[in-house]
Order: sequence, then structure tokens, then C-alpha cells
Amino acid sequence: VQLQASGGGLVQAGGSLRLSCVASGRTLSNYVMGWFRQAQGKEREFVAHVTWSGASTRYADSVKGRVAISRDNAKNTVYLQVNSLKPEDTAVYYCAARYIYLSEYTYWGQGTKVTVSS
Repeated sequence: VQLQASGGGLVQAGGSLRLSCVASGRTLSNYVMGWFRQAQGKEREFVAHVTWSGASTRYADSVKGRVAISRDNAKNTVYLQVNSLKPEDTAVYYCAARYIYLSEYTYWGQGTKVTVSS
């Protein structure tokens, strides 16, 4: 399975971005899709995840209310809409996939960089 993330860039504080992650190699049935981010000098942190059906989502407290995760299974794509961006959102954002019954994420994308200027 390959995950290709895109949509990052330079944006001013208060702006919005939509990140995309396309999966190829197999259909990710029964896989939870997640987004993580890693700021320079910091550990990678969880941002959000969505189940295969899209019925269940979870968000980190740091982004709750500003972020929406969704998926289009027909396109094997998961999205992360980030609004009201803050400089502290600056990071490399990674998408990942794990089988629904596992706790560890098995597949990781290469990351897309988001830079928020103040």
C-alpha cells in the first residue's frame, strides 16, 4: 500500500487548507485512516482519524473544532480540512492507515509540509 499526501503549503494565520491522501495498491476496506503531524524538533502527534465507513471520527484536543477529517472510499482518498490555521499548526502532516482491529498504524505516507505565517 502506498499513501500519497498532498495539499500542504504556505498559508497565513487564519487561513485554511485541505490536505489529501490517496491510497494505492489495495482498497482500504476495514482500515482506519489517520492524520498525524510533526513539527520541527517535536515528536509526531495524532491529529485525527476516521473509520472505513466514515461514521466515526476522533480528533486531538489541540485541533478540535478547527479540523474535519473525511474520506471518499470510491477514490481511496482521505481528506483533512484545517481551518483557522495558527502558526503552531506548522508541521509536516502525514497520513497513515491501520487495520481496524490493530492499534498500530501499518502504512504511512511521505508527508506534506504546512507552514503557517503570522
